[in-house]
Amino acid sequence: MMVAVIKTNNIVTISFAEAVLKDSDIGCFVADTHSSIIEGSIGIIPRRIMVLDEDLVAARRALDLAGLGDELEP
Repeated sequence: MMVAVIKTNNIVTISFAEAVLKDSDIGCFVADTHSSIIEGSIGIIPRRIMVLDEDLVAARRALDLAGLGDELEP
């Protein structure tokens, strides 16, 4: 099962978070990319960075250490 670790409209945050997770050997998937494109890129539908449930703790730690702690989903 995959869970959202970050939900945002900021494409820079998404890109940085993906790079952090990749460097930490944690697989991720960006959900809702096509939905946000369809709505015209006005930022209504946020994109979600999804990780496997078993990687959630490591992903949260890696993202927090990279300075993205405020972006993490509760």
